[in-house]
Amino acid sequence: MAHLDLEKPLLERNDRLAAENKARLTAAGVFMVDLMASPGAGKTSTILATIDALRENYRIAVIEGDIASDVDSQTIKSKGIAAVQINTGGACHLESDMIARALGVLDLDALDLIIIENVGNLVCPTDFYLGEDAKVMILSVPEGDDKPLKYPGIFQISDAIILNKVDTAPVFDFDREAFLSSTRGLNPTAPVFEIAATTGQGVAIWTDWLAERVEKKRRALS
Repeated sequence: MAHLDLEKPLLERNDRLAAENKARLTAAGVFMVDLMASPGAGKTSTILATIDALRENYRIAVIEGDIASDVDSQTIKSKGIAAVQINTGGACHLESDMIARALGVLDLDALDLIIIENVGNLVCPTDFYLGEDAKVMILSVPEGDDKPLKYPGIFQISDAIILNKVDTAPVFDFDREAFLSSTRGLNPTAPVFEIAATTGQGVAIWTDWLAERVEKKRRALS
């Protein structure tokens, strides 16, 4: 019996649409970052801290991916930031066609930075390119220092890694050196930003890294 590989055409179509997304963003000089993490790692709090740090200099919008509800997008909108909600209806990741529709809602000429909050999952988002300029993975201290060993793929494909909730380290049995060692073994080039999003600790180093890349893309347009 012939084996029908459905994954390959699905990914090929996704990548084709992602390339179209990237072209639209490049033409507008907009930088897009895809934030990936498990539920509860602090994606939304990291986004809010990032917005607070960068909103004076950059025009920002957020694409919120969730299986259901619009709780996070309403939180973003309450801060005066444009937000587009995507409900996947059960899918554990966003795909490039979903992002294309969200980009169609946004005024790209009035933006410098789009932050995607992907669906909370450490596996599915790794295979789906969305047209983003950078993939950034968030892990929180309460999740444990062994996550790079259990979910190596998401660490390997990330352009940067955020370790969130470092202020809770005294409460949890988190081996920082073991985490950093395994992370560097999987991805020696990605910087690791140690932050506490709700208190602001370390956030400036992360947002400086992001701002540098937003500026580079804006300069390329001029």
